[in-house]
Amino acid sequence: MAEHFAVSGGARLVGTVDVVGAKNSVLKLMAAALLAEGTTTITNCPEILDVPLMADVLRSLGCTVDVDGDTVTIDVPAGPGAQADYKSVSKLRASVCVLGPLVARCRRAVVPLPGGDAIGSRPLDMHQAGLRKLGATTEIEHGRVVATAETLRGAQIWLDFPSVGATENILMAAVLAEGTTVIDNAAREPEIVDLCLMLSQMGAKIDGVGTSTLTVHGVTGLAPTTHRVIGDRIVGATWAFAAAMTRGQVTVRGVDPHHIDLVLDKLRSAGARTDIEADGFTLTMDGRPRAVDFVTLPYPGFATDLQPMAIAVSAVADGTSMITENVFESRFRFVDEMVRLGADARTDGHHAVVRGVDRLSSAPVWASDIRAGAGLVLAALCADGVTEVWDVEHIDRGYPRFVENLRSLGAEISRVSVDPER
Repeated sequence: MAEHFAVSGGARLVGTVDVVGAKNSVLKLMAAALLAEGTTTITNCPEILDVPLMADVLRSLGCTVDVDGDTVTIDVPAGPGAQADYKSVSKLRASVCVLGPLVARCRRAVVPLPGGDAIGSRPLDMHQAGLRKLGATTEIEHGRVVATAETLRGAQIWLDFPSVGATENILMAAVLAEGTTVIDNAAREPEIVDLCLMLSQMGAKIDGVGTSTLTVHGVTGLAPTTHRVIGDRIVGATWAFAAAMTRGQVTVRGVDPHHIDLVLDKLRSAGARTDIEADGFTLTMDGRPRAVDFVTLPYPGFATDLQPMAIAVSAVADGTSMITENVFESRFRFVDEMVRLGADARTDGHHAVVRGVDRLSSAPVWASDIRAGAGLVLAALCADGVTEVWDVEHIDRGYPRFVENLRSLGAEISRVSVDPER
């Protein structure tokens, strides 16, 4: 059965929504469990499709994985397998994060090049270069990354770009390397901090957490642990954009508002009011948003994952906005679908210029990735008539209970199953 969302525009979103654990954190935490023999438990996990997919990757390595609601329990054997299953990895880009832990534990890793969202290339050059600095040999063979190392030794590593994935893989390999590793120009995302906290609970020694320089003092072994995933800042910010676009009032709980300081500041510039609390915020927008510019950059800059939401709010804003994409070159594919909905948007290389209109118009549209799908749904909330958003399996990979949460806020949205043979 093919599924789509049917979204009726015009509703003003009002109410409270709870945010659970971060997709961009939980998958890496699951991989980190490979670093210690025994049972690691991860709580506050989002109930999204990517979690069972990652569980399959770990099972292919010999782990026993139980997914029960928001809790994932991973039992890691004394000798995990070193070769990840192609079928499991091909569905999930984040699965490449098993590379570092496997090299550290097994001194060998064979990981197929990952699949996932169509938002542009995510080359593994920095991952491999970092592992080589630690003493591993790496190469691409038959569509797989093959890494081997007799011994890992600490090294000084400079990243050309603060890549989240490269930082994570190098970090997880370095915690079991001999000596001290310094990772300069490391990614600073809250999800990196979350990973460092879990590794520290397991016995790793890491200095500089939350900064661009991570110093890792290698240890001989780690122990399993229990860890709670941080709230998903991308999901929390998505609800903030939804409130702003529909001129609503939404309280978001379960996320650290300081993780999205820049997002909330941009929306305040667009005319919103915000009330900040310890574990969330309330955003109120009484009138039409004003146009503001957005530039995607590594954290603490504006997240590339929120670029579709930036384009969506710009499409209904008063004035003209420029959105600059500096991270993924193919993320503007989403703009073509926005134009179907009546957006006045043009792209040129890394830039999109969007002239806001008062109201969009309904049309069938297709999601190319998780965030593009969410952005299209938000745009559909501001369109006349009923919009069909297709390929919603992408949205399911990143947003737990997406339809249910929107309906609780007053949106008219339903999931529709269609037999493709009819």
